[in-house]
Amino acid sequence: MKWKTYINGLLLSFQFFTIVPIHRALPMDAVHLRAVLRMFPLFGLIRGLLYASVFFVLIEWSPLSTLGNAFLFWLLPIVWTGALHLDGWIDTSDAFFSYRDRERRLEILKDSRVGAFGVLSLIVLLAARFLFFYEIIAAGRSELAWFVAFIPFYSQMTMGLLLNGVPPAKKEGLAYYFQQGKDATIGLRYSVWLTVISAIVIWFGGDLALFLIFLIVTGLFFAFARRGTMKHFGGITGDVLGASLEGVETALWMTLWLLVSIGMG
Repeated sequence: MKWKTYINGLLLSFQFFTIVPIHRALPMDAVHLRAVLRMFPLFGLIRGLLYASVFFVLIEWSPLSTLGNAFLFWLLPIVWTGALHLDGWIDTSDAFFSYRDRERRLEILKDSRVGAFGVLSLIVLLAARFLFFYEIIAAGRSELAWFVAFIPFYSQMTMGLLLNGVPPAKKEGLAYYFQQGKDATIGLRYSVWLTVISAIVIWFGGDLALFLIFLIVTGLFFAFARRGTMKHFGGITGDVLGASLEGVETALWMTLWLLVSIGMG
């Protein structure tokens, strides 16, 4: 696969999953969709470095209060993604908490209306994230920016593994389309990414234990999401993917918050 294909794959990720304007017609064949999956770790790392940079600046140089800094940081992922994945979280919550059969749940996912369960689950998610951000920022430890960068890195790999390893719930939609690029080597490729990043952490004297804790939490969430997706929806959809990304990121933020709270982070 040529390097231009990988660049196009990365640009496609920005085009589909961020508000970054990519004013360019990009090829969408199976080869380029495979490149998107392969580039997910780099895409996640770029997003993570953005978050980490903002986190560092807010702690070290912001004139605002802790509450103000937490609010700005809370807004960042919402603005960066255009709330795309939060929309998936809402729809998936409405479908899941309907306690209907699979077919009815898939119909609810397609319904543009927002139900009470979707609203409540969004409030809980955003409130929990704000709590985590506030207390992590209140700790005043800018060196935690290292691990802020890893959260999107792990969540993007989780999305890639679900896209690559879970069958589609229906033969339509964004998830089904991206699965045309499925790659039998994706697990190995992501393992290489993990090895390289862990080596960088060791080289720069970072906290490898926290990096590995993140890996364990991500692995457990992936197993939970894969099982739940198959059990309740019969496969993956774009909305379920978005909900999974929001879920794993929230789980990792909670992990960092807990470790900081007990003095381990």
